[in-house]
Amino acid sequence: MPRSLLRSLACALAFGLAAPAAAQSSCGGSFSSFVDGLKAEAVAQGIPRDTVDGFFRTVRHDQAVLQRDRGQGFFTRPFIEFSRQLISQNRLDRGQQMARQHSALFERAQREYGVAPAIMLSFLAFETDYGTFQGDFNTANALVTLAHDCRRPELFRPQVLAMIELYRRGMIDPATTVGAWAGEIGMVQMLPGDILRLGVDGDGDGRVDLRGSLPDSVLSGAALLRHHGWRANEPWLHEVRIPQGLDLTRTGIRTEMTVAEWQRMGVEPRHGTLPSGDMRASVILPQGHRGPAFMVFPNFRVLFDWNQSFTYVVTAAYFATRLEGAPVYDAGNPEEGLGREQMRELQRRLQARGMNTGGTTGILGANTRAAVQDVQAQLGLPADGWPTPELLRRL
Repeated sequence: MPRSLLRSLACALAFGLAAPAAAQSSCGGSFSSFVDGLKAEAVAQGIPRDTVDGFFRTVRHDQAVLQRDRGQGFFTRPFIEFSRQLISQNRLDRGQQMARQHSALFERAQREYGVAPAIMLSFLAFETDYGTFQGDFNTANALVTLAHDCRRPELFRPQVLAMIELYRRGMIDPATTVGAWAGEIGMVQMLPGDILRLGVDGDGDGRVDLRGSLPDSVLSGAALLRHHGWRANEPWLHEVRIPQGLDLTRTGIRTEMTVAEWQRMGVEPRHGTLPSGDMRASVILPQGHRGPAFMVFPNFRVLFDWNQSFTYVVTAAYFATRLEGAPVYDAGNPEEGLGREQMRELQRRLQARGMNTGGTTGILGANTRAAVQDVQAQLGLPADGWPTPELLRRL
């Protein structure tokens, strides 16, 4: 599944791999001419000409990559449906078995990087089904195709240059390396820029191999999360109950209060106990005030640097708590949501009111949730950020 592609540019910039402004804006046109431009840029950055030519020898345009980029319908599904599809007893059992089998490795990741075993197991589960399916798209083809495409060239062009550097170091073969359609590689699906900067040789064999080495994958993934701000020995998500009459405008990822303040407003843990009262937290309602409710903490926000999908991140964070023994969430009785075309229409109507929805993608992302919550408050509806047919009619 696709990573947070915004961080790909940050990784490239940190490594000096980002293209000059004029080159970054270059996209489209003849594919062969575009490749010639990439070659010239790589050589200008000090990579030997024969290395550059070797990298591009087998690179081809891949139309299937663009089809996947345009059709990410899986992320339009609501949280309950999405999470039930991804979470199975088999996945839970396999995760707990892997935790026992490789306990020393996961303890090392927690000791050295502060990342809980359950979080790394969650990403192993959802990204590649614990390493069993790592994608079948040629990575070089995918990255060059997406860099050539004019939708987000500034995100992918630096990743091509990072992959050329990995090739120069003998870490990958562009002809045979495969992964996800958006260019991620290995068991935890990391982009070339992340591998170049944060990859860890966990098994001590002298190279970073995220495709074949579980230690390399787990420790590299943990290093990535720590780099983005993961806090050692802190929680990320806890299921809660919200009281009737809660000020719903306070809910959502935009608003943080202390755990103690939430408790004074009547928010209670559904199981176990909440962390220290002075910890900052948000209360999120993935399917509105009638559905599941979770309190989330600073570590939860770090997970968006792995994947930008709100539904995916909530599901991954919740699955990690299940691996630690949390019960199945209370699904409640949420109101009907919107289909993808209805969501696009809602986004168009919100934009017409001057609100930022992040586009008309049909996906309920963070910007659309915030706009929905604001307009719900304006219209006197429960301001929980969950768009319903009633809201669409009112608009």
